Amino acid sequence: MSTPRRTPLLGPGSRTETRRIADILRQETIGGALLLIAALAALVWANSPWSAGYETLRSARVGPEALHLDLSLAAWAADGLLAIFFFVAGLELKREFVAGDLRDPRRAAVPVVAAAGGVVVPALLYLLVNTQLNPLTGPGADGALRGWAVPTATDIAFALAVLAVVGRNLPSALRTFLLTLAVVDDLLAIAIIAVFYTTHLAPLPLLAALLPLGLFAVLVRRGVRAWWLLAPLAAATWALVHASGVHATVAGVLLAFTAPVLRARRKGTAETAGEGTAEGSGESAAEGAGPAEHFEHRFRPLSAGVAVPLFAFLSAGVAFGGPGGLPGLLTDGVPLGVVAGLVAGKPLGITAATWLVARFTRAGIDEGLAWVDIVGVAVLSGIGFTVSLLIGELAFGAGSTRDGQVKVAVLTGSLVAALLATVILRLRDRVYRRLAETEADAQADAEAEAEARAAAPPTT
Repeated sequence: MSTPRRTPLLGPGSRTETRRIADILRQETIGGALLLIAALAALVWANSPWSAGYETLRSARVGPEALHLDLSLAAWAADGLLAIFFFVAGLELKREFVAGDLRDPRRAAVPVVAAAGGVVVPALLYLLVNTQLNPLTGPGADGALRGWAVPTATDIAFALAVLAVVGRNLPSALRTFLLTLAVVDDLLAIAIIAVFYTTHLAPLPLLAALLPLGLFAVLVRRGVRAWWLLAPLAAATWALVHASGVHATVAGVLLAFTAPVLRARRKGTAETAGEGTAEGSGESAAEGAGPAEHFEHRFRPLSAGVAVPLFAFLSAGVAFGGPGGLPGLLTDGVPLGVVAGLVAGKPLGITAATWLVARFTRAGIDEGLAWVDIVGVAVLSGIGFTVSLLIGELAFGAGSTRDGQVKVAVLTGSLVAALLATVILRLRDRVYRRLAETEADAQADAEAEAEARAAAPPTT
């Protein structure tokens, strides 16, 4: 009796998805470089003799006071600019599960379960540090437990940028896995923010937000792409969600989920609700790229190149010598828990969750991959910058001592994770490069041998 073939967990994706992922990686890699520049600029300024100017810039208030939107620039960055980031993440996630390779539940299970493991284990490790291993400040002192979600996030731009630099010869399945893992991670993060970091809830504005959100959904489903119609509705949805007490970035995900991934085709005709034409005829179906891909194409450069770097510039600046700086990194449970969660909790949770999927579904990783590759990507997922900084501000208050500790810990943990992942993935990259060179040499030898046989005179 033959042994049934095992389903690969991280097999190669379709050609269409591979091309699309490659395009996303290029944009996110550039965004990661801009993000790093912005974060370094903020750190240099915050630790310079002119640091007071940085704080003055962050606290400068702009916006209409009558609408209760006279917010500081730092708040606009966290509430407004990151809404664009989550809008793009929501579009990407919806497309993956509706029209991408992850529409297959067997393929979707791996990044979803891995992302869940990468959220649960770091959170538990943070809580362990702050309840059992924190003798200096006491268990849960000063509301330290509120920061449990800080080490649960993965920064897409930073992680993909590192992978692009050190893993050029790594299989494309690993890149797809990291991207999808990070996108699912972001959705879990926004759910955590909405549920656990909503301090007060005003039901009326939240209900009122359904009106512009519904109109936005109707228009995009009818193929409307006029910015002068959609932008005011999106802004109204964002403002009402902000007024409700739910973090305004949730509005970005809600708006993204209303956009159809595929354009609808009417029965017996090639007329579509979006761009282009659909081939064939017959029953009602959905074919081709819809509004979601259009929005993603338009807004991803804005998110990666403007929104996230500006947020980093206005949030990453922290004085290393202050009360929330380096001196408290090894003596307080909050920064210790954040670093432990990012450096140890993330890789442990992701690797263990992926192994459990393989164990209980009788599946295995693709024969072209090794488990050390999964470990390398899991370690890389410990780069938790953008969303981790946001959760730190929500948990402890922007500008507080605890917030400063979180910033230093996130920067430290992300740097350590990046360095460890670089070592692992660089070694693996060399292995795959040698394999590729060996295959190329074997193919060249085979072609040369075939040419020699063709050129040889026939034997009699």
